Amino acid sequence: MMKRASLAARYRPRTFAEVAGQDMVRAVLSRAAAEDSVAPAYLFSGTRGVGKTTVARIFARALNCAGAPAPEPCNQCPQCRSILSGAHVDVSEIDGASNNSVDDARALRESIGYAPMEGRYKIFVVDEAHMLSRHAFNALLKTLEEPPPRVVFIFATTEAHKFPVTIVSRCQHFVFRHLPEDALYAHLAAVLGKEGVAFEESAARLIARRAAGSVRDGMSLLDQVLALGGAGLTAAVTRDVLGVAGQEIFEGLFEAMQRQDCAAAADICRRMLADGLDTGFFLRELINRLRDLFLLRESGEAVMPALRLSPDEAAFLRSAARRFSAAHLHAAWQTALEARRGIVYNAEPGAALELLLLNLVMLPRLLPLDRLEGLGAAGDAGPDGRTAHRGKDAGAPPEAESPLPPAGAAPPEADRPPLSWEAFCAFCEAELKAGRPAPAKPLLAGVTADWRGKELRLTPRRGTVGRQLDLHRREMLDALRAYGAADTRLVLLDAPRARSGRELVEEFSRRDELAPCMEVLGARLESCTEKVS
Repeated sequence: MMKRASLAARYRPRTFAEVAGQDMVRAVLSRAAAEDSVAPAYLFSGTRGVGKTTVARIFARALNCAGAPAPEPCNQCPQCRSILSGAHVDVSEIDGASNNSVDDARALRESIGYAPMEGRYKIFVVDEAHMLSRHAFNALLKTLEEPPPRVVFIFATTEAHKFPVTIVSRCQHFVFRHLPEDALYAHLAAVLGKEGVAFEESAARLIARRAAGSVRDGMSLLDQVLALGGAGLTAAVTRDVLGVAGQEIFEGLFEAMQRQDCAAAADICRRMLADGLDTGFFLRELINRLRDLFLLRESGEAVMPALRLSPDEAAFLRSAARRFSAAHLHAAWQTALEARRGIVYNAEPGAALELLLLNLVMLPRLLPLDRLEGLGAAGDAGPDGRTAHRGKDAGAPPEAESPLPPAGAAPPEADRPPLSWEAFCAFCEAELKAGRPAPAKPLLAGVTADWRGKELRLTPRRGTVGRQLDLHRREMLDALRAYGAADTRLVLLDAPRARSGRELVEEFSRRDELAPCMEVLGARLESCTEKVS
């Protein structure tokens, strides 16, 4: 019995038009093949599974096709069929990981001198080319700079930063980008249609999100889910096979965040680990949902078309967004984003994940009250300026749901912290202590601030401070945005003009307190300097 070929192999593109995404790369290479205007060397870089080797093979067939020069290979002539089967004498695919020595490079350089035997071009496709040694790269330098006629090099790599600059400068460099989720979903839907498999849109979109822009990963995941069999592709089965957290996990987590229920958060983490859910993908989904919630809370219904949510997801986010302030969601989003890498690469990822979930639940108690203004269920501010915890049995009233702002409306005033220069300076100092970027204390202390509604006027006490403020304007605006005053207009005024020494001498000479010295001692002021604090 013959083994079944994978979906990635069966549906590998055979023409430029069939390649998913990479529009610019396809257009340039197709035109080069049509006009027979070929560079000596090409460098294809990008993450795994985005079509680097596939495009290299299509380009090789287009150049050597019997109908060339043409924008596409025919895939029917003897030349194309020979390259497709991997038997063409003039097209060589070399694994850079196992042929990376200087001797391999020298042998390759010797074979380059011979003219093509069957095709129009002699083509060398070097996969994982970053694995070549430094000496091997050096051995190829002269060949790449002055290659023989009808010889083309194509280097494919996932780590272009490891290439010597001398090699990159001799190649046409094309960067293959991640496929957008919509484009990858459309590709998977087309494959499912050709296979005759009924599918739920949410299931195909889940695979597209899980593949993170890699076509090959998406096809492999689809193969994995379809291996279970069944009448069609459903979201429930897809989540079970891939170990992806379902909607109920996120609903439980946001409910625990609203109630500040640590026990519920710990139980969610325990269930996730027991079910073997993919922690890395859960964190990606959590960060995306917190982002969507923040945007929905700030912009209202106007942002919904851009989020591309299913009806169930949209209904859940609308409900959850009403239960939190924008400041709370922003802090939770930032906390999850900063913790993601530490969890994925932690020796104890389960413990690190549990700590993150507990931190999200306890945010109102971990952050100063002015960072979470408007959290009705967060408790009362104590004398130290932090939120006091109010337990479930303390008679705390449930937090009232606040309506989402209509499309195009400005954020509600209740979600913004009170605009105070002193509070802003304290906020910047706390950000610096936490290792986050913020304006330095000497810069803030060197100005006089006048906060008038949505306009903040800063007057430097001396000219040097004014120049520093101008250089750090972007940093000031970023800090105002993090503080909760994103719509504040920053106005930098000129520093007061320093008076001349003569003007100061005349002013001080008229002062009554100096008159006795002048009369008794016959003294007079020679010079005066103004000190600016």
